Amino acid sequence: MVVYEDLKIANLVKNHHLAKSISDASWYQFTEWLEYYAKSHGIACIAVPPHFTSQNCSSCGQTVKKSLSVRTHKCPHCGYIADRDHNAAKNILAKGLEMLGAIVNSTEGHSESGGDPKATGESDLWISNSNISLFKLSL
Repeated sequence: MVVYEDLKIANLVKNHHLAKSISDASWYQFTEWLEYYAKSHGIACIAVPPHFTSQNCSSCGQTVKKSLSVRTHKCPHCGYIADRDHNAAKNILAKGLEMLGAIVNSTEGHSESGGDPKATGESDLWISNSNISLFKLSL
């Protein structure tokens, strides 16, 4: 499973100090290739909303406001200390697992007649931008 933030490039390049670096990084192209290869190899690829991934404490869930220049997450509520990116990565993974669990456990599309060809445990879910489109995911 691959989980990443569904960053809005148009909003990111509004920051004139970071615009060239973000454009050089080709974030959009990276995500297109990531989704393509995940799909072709049968790997779940989940884009999660980026809201508060670096601000929320991955240990207790409390919001800890910080500027971009602050690289260490220090939670005054529970005392958890971690690198800002590590804390964000844990939050991104948790959001991805939550989204995957909600979709896998939903009863949407199930057939009462028993004629559902996916009853063997296979699903054709593709998760991106909180929407589902066709994707072969073996559960």
